[in-house]
Amino acid sequence: REGGKTITGKYIYIIYDLGSDAPPVTLSVTSDLHVGGVILKLVEKTQIKRDWSDHALWWDQKQQWLLRTAWSLEKYGIHADARLLYMPQHKPLKLGLPNGMTLRLHACFSSPVFQTVMGICRMLNIRRPEELSLLRPLEEKKKKKDKDSTEEIYDLTEVPLSSVSRPCLYNGMPAHFADSPQMETIYKMLSVTQPPPAPEVIAKQYRPASVVDKAHINGRWLDSSRSLMQQGIQENDRLWLRFKYFSFYDIEPKYDVVRLTQLYEQARWAILLEDIDCTEEEMMLFGALQYHISKVSQSEPQMMSSSAAMDDLESALQSLEVKMEGESSSASEMLVRHIGLTCIVLVKLSYVTVCFRPKRLTLKGYKQYWFKFQDTSISYFKSKEESIGEPIQQINLKGCEVAPDVNMAAQKFLIRLLIPAPEGMNEVYLRCENEQQYAQWMAACRLASKGKSLADSSYQSEIQSIHSFLAMQKTNSSSHGNVPANDESINTHSLVSPRYHKKYKPKQLTPRILDAYQNVAQLSLTDAVTRFLQIWQALPDFGLSYIVVRFKGSRKDEVLGIAPNRLIRIDLGVGDVVKTWRYNNMKQWNVNWDIRQMAIEFEGNVNIAFSCVTADCKIVHEFIGGYIFMSTRSRERSDTLNEELFHKLTGGHEAL
Repeated sequence: REGGKTITGKYIYIIYDLGSDAPPVTLSVTSDLHVGGVILKLVEKTQIKRDWSDHALWWDQKQQWLLRTAWSLEKYGIHADARLLYMPQHKPLKLGLPNGMTLRLHACFSSPVFQTVMGICRMLNIRRPEELSLLRPLEEKKKKKDKDSTEEIYDLTEVPLSSVSRPCLYNGMPAHFADSPQMETIYKMLSVTQPPPAPEVIAKQYRPASVVDKAHINGRWLDSSRSLMQQGIQENDRLWLRFKYFSFYDIEPKYDVVRLTQLYEQARWAILLEDIDCTEEEMMLFGALQYHISKVSQSEPQMMSSSAAMDDLESALQSLEVKMEGESSSASEMLVRHIGLTCIVLVKLSYVTVCFRPKRLTLKGYKQYWFKFQDTSISYFKSKEESIGEPIQQINLKGCEVAPDVNMAAQKFLIRLLIPAPEGMNEVYLRCENEQQYAQWMAACRLASKGKSLADSSYQSEIQSIHSFLAMQKTNSSSHGNVPANDESINTHSLVSPRYHKKYKPKQLTPRILDAYQNVAQLSLTDAVTRFLQIWQALPDFGLSYIVVRFKGSRKDEVLGIAPNRLIRIDLGVGDVVKTWRYNNMKQWNVNWDIRQMAIEFEGNVNIAFSCVTADCKIVHEFIGGYIFMSTRSRERSDTLNEELFHKLTGGHEAL
């Protein structure tokens, strides 16, 4: 002791910028000295004049940043002979985007990954950064020929770091991209869809062969509440930026050119690499839309970013609906309108076939009933004659999931309903006889799921929207004048997944893709991209992230599917959905960090517990908390991102 203060010994500091060959700088300090004082002594001793504002101390042994400069060494728990590194907080990172581009840019290595992603998205002009995250890339197949091939990396390390939530735009792009022709070219590549990839490029990519392979991919997401350095990421390492939460909020084409483009690219690769299942008919439509988007993007190089017509369609419809519902009308007029629509329902929305929890790949168990809609519920009877009495069952559709299962060529019109129940979700399939009946029932189910009755003003517009959606999937015997019957320039194997490369020859695929193309040939670039994303989001398995888990009390591994609004228990051997639980029925969820087990309690005294096999339980915890956070976003609330709430819901014990 000297003067009542403990001499804690020598601390070794290495000036990161001088390289590993430079001798370490040693300081002898007392334990009550604060971190800022240590940095001051260090800078004075080196006598190097430069901007040190971005530098901070990194405690290597504890894998911890010392960012609280007012804290003393003793408060941090630093002992004698500690090895501290004085280094920049922002370092170069190689970032792979959904469209295949690789950028080299400065990213924050000291903030939680959530904030780092916000900074990256701010630089790239991507709104709603909470929907994206970083993950460790998969190993790509490498052939001997590829050893000498060098990847093109676009350098953005000179872009100044900004804390502004929305960058200033110049000619429709952030000001830092307008500095030079080279930077403008990079921004154009970010905001313009890429040409269809060559078949050999598709073949080189990793393709999950099973649901277990898909589950392993989700184990590679970085922890949003910890920094890059804490997770072993070093300078110039490679990471992927991807949409993680499939709950897309407030997409406005005039503001979201880069966001829409990258989302389209991620969806396209999910289709091409068979990361999500679709029917053969849907694959041909996806191929036709890719072909059209590629053609239109050559003449219409960027989505219209300033046209009023590009405003968010949903918000426009909502405001129109509010206006219509707000208009004064007498009670008698409302009653007449309601009775008239109810009569239509009783006549037309009848005679559908229904099946409860059907087995996969079979239509056994379908029975025909007489149905009728009332408010947001459907009631069904054995026959029309019995419909005046008590129904066999009445099902309230409010809050249910409605998904299409349609094949126009096979005249298959199914509606898949996931209906909330105390023990989870009941799965019901409605089979319609024709397109007209399907459109009416689908529109009715969608409205009922939102708590709206058939008297709602949007019922007819919903029917029209469904008809236009079905029209895209129809095959036309007569070609449009501007659409060739055959086009030798189409590389069909660039537009469909490898499964169809083996199944069909190009001359067999070309007429089928061109046939589907006739239904989308008149779409603008923005509309075509939007339609592609709509069809992708309508696929039954859309938005599912898989994790292999072991449920408490079970002796075998199973798959947990994590969707934007529910959890799904899937039998690993058969692939059938065993049980479904909705987030809005969830009372609480906890993680036992010692035994790495999650426990979730739902309403109705339903409790589940499981440990994770292919990922850390923190990843599952973050998925659930993240989706609950996404559901809190609304136009009524402030547009400012509630970062504190996100960390409370996803951070677990580390959020403290």
